[in-house]
Amino acid sequence: MLTPEWLRHRFSLPASFDAPLEDGVPPGPLRPAAVLVPIVMREGGLTMLLTQRTDHLHHHPGQVSFPGGRVEEGDVSPMDTALRETEEEIGLARRHVELLGALPPYRTGTGFEVVPVVGLVAPPFELALDDFEVAEAFEVPLSFLLDPDNHQRHSMEVRGSLREYYAMPYGGYFIWGATAGMIVSLQRFLNR
Repeated sequence: MLTPEWLRHRFSLPASFDAPLEDGVPPGPLRPAAVLVPIVMREGGLTMLLTQRTDHLHHHPGQVSFPGGRVEEGDVSPMDTALRETEEEIGLARRHVELLGALPPYRTGTGFEVVPVVGLVAPPFELALDDFEVAEAFEVPLSFLLDPDNHQRHSMEVRGSLREYYAMPYGGYFIWGATAGMIVSLQRFLNR
């Protein structure tokens, strides 16, 4: 079932979706952002390319994330933002990415409305990590990430309120928060 052809077909269907997922959204306007959800077409099966942020960053240090960031003035669409940020952060050239579409925006507790842009990535490709932002890039089997049995619910107290979030531990990595939430959003979208 998890093949590039099946994914292309699912994204070609009219989208019907529940309300966007949220992660303890603060009051006030949200800043627009976009990430690339890169699905790599490996011979042994599809994988998802993720990054681990460096420990010294102000926002989300050391966390697992998708490549992406804030919308900038010259960006013409969320797709453009996601591709530009991906090139800047991990050096993945646009020519390797076949855009499939976007998931509903994910609203974060840090005040962003993030558009997850899903794309198929064709190997071979070389990555050039921005070592200020990205400590590591790694791949996880897509079948693992889309399996609801691997979706855990956790909670923590933030600024006096209890917040729940998704987590997907994999090997030595702890995929959680907005990244895990967007993976759950992808799983729901594909199984609608």
